[in-house]
Amino acid sequence: SIGSYPRVRVQDDGRQVVSQAGSVLLVETVRKTGLDQAISQALAPWRKRRAVHDPGKILLDLALAVALGGDCLADVAMLRAESAVFGPVASDPTVSRLIDTLAASGGKALRAIRSARSEVRHRVWSLAGENAPDTDGQVT
Repeated sequence: SIGSYPRVRVQDDGRQVVSQAGSVLLVETVRKTGLDQAISQALAPWRKRRAVHDPGKILLDLALAVALGGDCLADVAMLRAESAVFGPVASDPTVSRLIDTLAASGGKALRAIRSARSEVRHRVWSLAGENAPDTDGQVT
């Protein structure tokens, strides 16, 4: 089963270059906040019995691709090209099938995703204390 993201180590030996180096911060944020685990658990009901790729990882890969400038499902290819940073990335047909499956569930999948996101946001903002974005009762 293919789940979360690999741990990335930065070296300055000049042997390899990562074209999306800024994405390491996004990947580490996903991991450190527990968003990867929360989304994976939320989407567990949509995981096929013999699935290789975790639906949560696929969805987060799509979000990362959009954050890096992608504008369609096939843009996860930019992540696939950097497996040292993003780990194994699902094929385009696998991504499309997951999106079709989630869309067919009506609002159930969307509610599960929103709930997981909300849980992680609450936990992170609680840890931030007075530095949380909602300290004054409003998110700015």
